[in-house]
Amino acid sequence: MISTRGRYAIRMMIDLAENQHRGFVPLKDIAERQGISKKYLEQIIPVLNRAGILSACRGAGGGYKLAKQPAEYTVADILKATEGHLAPVSCLEGESNTCPQCPECATLFIWTGLQKIEHDYLSGITLQDILDRKAASAGNNYSI
Repeated sequence: MISTRGRYAIRMMIDLAENQHRGFVPLKDIAERQGISKKYLEQIIPVLNRAGILSACRGAGGGYKLAKQPAEYTVADILKATEGHLAPVSCLEGESNTCPQCPECATLFIWTGLQKIEHDYLSGITLQDILDRKAASAGNNYSI
C-alpha cells in the first residue's frame, strides 16, 4: 500500500512540473495549491533531495524545482524514494529474499509477479505523461 507520504510526494512533484517555468517554487505555494500542510511537505523534501530528485535554493526567491525534466521522472522513481520499496510482501523488500520459507514457498510466484506488474506499470508513467493527460482532460471540460 502506498503511504500518504508517497501520494503527497507525487502531488508535489506534479505541482513542481506544472510550475517549472517559474523557476524555484516556494513550498508554501505548493502547500496552498495542493491543500497539504507545509509541515508535512517539509518532511518529504529531504527524502527527495537525498534521491537527487529536487533542486533547492534558500533565501529570497528560493524554493524547489525539479532537478530534471518531467519526462525523466517516473512514478516508480518518486515512490521508491519516498516509500523505500514497492514490494507487496516483506520478503521481497531487500536485494535478496532471506525468508527461510523461500525455497518451498508456494505463493512466492504470486508476489513476485505482482511486484513485476506494479513496477512495470509505475515505471511506464512519467510526470510528463501526467501533465499531458491532465491537459488533455482539461481541454475536454467545456460547455455551451
